[in-house]
Amino acid sequence: MATNKKSEFDADEIQLADFAKALSHPARIAILKILAQKQSCICGQIVEGLPLAQPTVSQHLKELKNAGLIKGEIEGKTSCYCINWDTYDQFRTLFEAFDIRLDGGRQQVQNCC
Repeated sequence: MATNKKSEFDADEIQLADFAKALSHPARIAILKILAQKQSCICGQIVEGLPLAQPTVSQHLKELKNAGLIKGEIEGKTSCYCINWDTYDQFRTLFEAFDIRLDGGRQQVQNCC
């Protein structure tokens, strides 16, 4: 039986992987773009901007919300969502640190397959 070894990685690596998983579908990237343009949005406006059914959009919103990248409130039948800028900034910081570490490796490896 396979065991989950996720806990053996650094907290930053785990968190960056969780963000990457949340962003791993083009619909979620599109949702973030829509929210960034409108600053806040109700679910219906998000659905109108995507070639997906409302239940599918709701599932993508749930994944982004679980990752902390968006915040949302449900008021009756209306759902209102916006980007959680604090979490987004945390993601950017982690990604930039990751990119810098990888880019440093590029300088050292000259002859690789």
